[in-house]
Amino acid sequence: MAINKTVKTVYFAGGCFWCTEAVYKQLKGVKEVLPGYAGGWLENPTYEDVKTGQTGHAETVKIVYDPALISFEDLLEVFFAVHDPTQAHRQGADVGSQYRSSIFWQNEEELKTAANFILDLQRKGIYDKPVVTALEPFVKFYPAEDYHRNYFDNHPENPYCRIVIAPKIDKFSKRFSGMIK
Repeated sequence: MAINKTVKTVYFAGGCFWCTEAVYKQLKGVKEVLPGYAGGWLENPTYEDVKTGQTGHAETVKIVYDPALISFEDLLEVFFAVHDPTQAHRQGADVGSQYRSSIFWQNEEELKTAANFILDLQRKGIYDKPVVTALEPFVKFYPAEDYHRNYFDNHPENPYCRIVIAPKIDKFSKRFSGMIK
């Protein structure tokens, strides 16, 4: 029996990349999650650049996954469940365009699937406000500095991790228990 060696990559921005990375790392079929920056115009941005909100970048995660084990639609379902896609340029206390909700699509299939997923959320009335998640063409991803990688795992005592990320992980774990490694 042949082993599926095909992996795909998606890029999601859903607020703070520490939160998003911590969630996606737990999913069966996800091979790698890397925090970084996408959607802006500055070449080789740093966290110091992006946090100003002046580079056009969003805190983004690069997710490498095995489509034989988890689908793009499953990744979208998690994405829309673990952040508030009705908030423009913010997630909770994190405010600015760098915390926007965006899906950086790489091909027409991703664009169509994501657009239909959003339309379905709207039709079902899942949120009481319109979904503002942007569908942006993927151009380039810049990995974040090393200290951002595995931040939640490496800094569980950090107040942001305890107050913001841990409850999000708990809620995610209950809802998606069948998808966790």
